[in-house]
Amino acid sequence: MNGRRKFLKNLASLAAIPALSLKELKIGTHVAEKSFRVMSCNIRVALDEDEKKGVGWSSRKNICLKIIESKKPDIICLQEVLRVQADDFRKHFSSYQLFGFDGPEMDVHPTGYHGIAKNPILYSKARYELLSGGAYWLSETPLIAGSKSWDTARARNMCWVRLKDKISGKQLRVVNLHLDHVSAQAKTEQLKLVVEESAQYLPEFNQIMAGDFNSRYQSKVLESARKGGWKESYETIHGEKEAGFTAHEFQGLNYEKGPSKGRIDYIWYRGKIKPLATTIVKDHINGKYPSDHFFLQSDFIME
Repeated sequence: MNGRRKFLKNLASLAAIPALSLKELKIGTHVAEKSFRVMSCNIRVALDEDEKKGVGWSSRKNICLKIIESKKPDIICLQEVLRVQADDFRKHFSSYQLFGFDGPEMDVHPTGYHGIAKNPILYSKARYELLSGGAYWLSETPLIAGSKSWDTARARNMCWVRLKDKISGKQLRVVNLHLDHVSAQAKTEQLKLVVEESAQYLPEFNQIMAGDFNSRYQSKVLESARKGGWKESYETIHGEKEAGFTAHEFQGLNYEKGPSKGRIDYIWYRGKIKPLATTIVKDHINGKYPSDHFFLQSDFIME
């Protein structure tokens, strides 16, 4: 616990990056509106074994990029991102800034499924000014790259940005993460770490927390978020009920195990902010899905 307390007390922000004027940038889709759209997208790490099955990144890259672009998001939280995928997003979403490191630097296993995929954030440069940002590892030693605790199956990390809305002048912090997929203790402690770190901001400060939590909506893993003042956007709009599965093994709506699996992806919020609409994105192109997860989409307004 001493390491965690020290981390929470000494977590430093990155230097602010000078803002560009709206005239210098391509105007985003929601730039004339007060509302903004957030997407959470587990895009499935690029794997050689997936290529052999016909569902590799090379065969679904364009589908993934087109579907996300069609939703006209202002902020995109990505999970399971390797460098080749981050580079594809940078090229395609040229009017966005990608923040957060991408694998496999600092990782013990540089290739394959055991390589540590990252969770970068994309935001519209026309809509937002980056004030600060950072990343840390979901362990008892969060500043040690690739560190693991609580019997986590592999090292996990989170990424965050603090943005200023160029329309309203209001600030927003966005947190993006991916919890362990095996150990219940690891999931619980990893989320607690993020909730505790985020609590250094006043309750009314606007925050979004998105990602793959590898936990059903009624799981005890999520209790720390709810106790920490976080609300989940889909639950707020549609009620506290099973929303349906989001992970589907590339089978989409035909996933036979889906009804027994349930949703594991979420977009949470905290502060003077409220969701206006939210949906599970189940789009495909000619029967081919962009990932082995459905994406999430939520529209918010800062009060």
